[in-house]
Amino acid sequence: MKVTIGMVAVIAAGCVLAVLVRPEASPNVLDVALPLIICGALFLRRRNPVAVLLVVMIACAVYYPFAGYDGPVMLAALLALYTAADLGHLAAAGTVAAALLLGMGMGETGEVRHVDDGLFLMIAGWLAAAVAAGGVTRNRRAYLQEVERRAAEAEHTKETEAKRRATEERLRIARELHDVLGHNISMINVQAGAALHGIKKRPEEAEAALQAIKETSKETLRELRATLGVLRQVDEGAPTSPTASLGRLDEVVRRSGLTVDSDIDVGEPPVEVDLAAARIIQEALTNVSRHSAAGRARLSVAEISGKMVITVEDDGPSVVFPGGSGYGVQGMKERAMALGGTLEAGPRPEGGYRVVAELPL
Repeated sequence: MKVTIGMVAVIAAGCVLAVLVRPEASPNVLDVALPLIICGALFLRRRNPVAVLLVVMIACAVYYPFAGYDGPVMLAALLALYTAADLGHLAAAGTVAAALLLGMGMGETGEVRHVDDGLFLMIAGWLAAAVAAGGVTRNRRAYLQEVERRAAEAEHTKETEAKRRATEERLRIARELHDVLGHNISMINVQAGAALHGIKKRPEEAEAALQAIKETSKETLRELRATLGVLRQVDEGAPTSPTASLGRLDEVVRRSGLTVDSDIDVGEPPVEVDLAAARIIQEALTNVSRHSAAGRARLSVAEISGKMVITVEDDGPSVVFPGGSGYGVQGMKERAMALGGTLEAGPRPEGGYRVVAELPL
């Protein structure tokens, strides 16, 4: 709007100055009507750029040959051309400019020009510059909008990624705490029950159970400290060695209180696979101890087709969780899926319960 008002003021001042410079000229109705039409049309140039362009160009084409004075109404034509090109009507602006030049170059008989060569080339340059400037500003505005859009999209993606990572980290911490506390406290509960049951009749078994409680609680504190230590080290990387591993399976089996028939035939896996495998075996044995009447379980760990296949099963009657699984089974599945693997857990057709996990190596 400010540009339009400024342009109208310049045209009005130019028309007044033309009258003062040429007092001998004879004015006519076109000297007043056409500048008013042109200035009024400029206020609509953003709303109807092509229509305003046509009105201004036709008015200019009539004004210069037939009006008594030569006011600067051509400035309005340049502004209308620029606006049309800036708003995306580049073809219309170029066509109208070419038509105006053609009309200026030909006379009534088709042989006489209204302007000399120098002025014709100068006006052609102004028209071309106005169209080009409008195209440049439109492209620049489109470029800046695209940059802003990409920046906003990148920021949104960054926030989404941060939320996703935070969610994954919370789930990882929940799994670690469940495995550390759930497994070991369950073992303490089982051993405490055994100690209370045999403290009078079989003191030696009660002593062994109490010793197991002492070792299990010590291991629980150690793993809990390790987990909390990782949480405190917010600016450090993830630990390079797991708190649980396949190399410590004997300890896990011993603390489970079960008789476990083990068949382990696997090399040294990657750290993250080692930790996941150990936690899955730990949770599976804990579930046998807590939810099954069986005192015996079978454990198999083998490498098949580039995958570590873990199988834990028992023959005793099992308690099936409502809805299909508890948090322990859900945590085992999440561990396997985080590595691109799978885990299936459920009752065996012949009785008992089976957990089968496949972890890519």
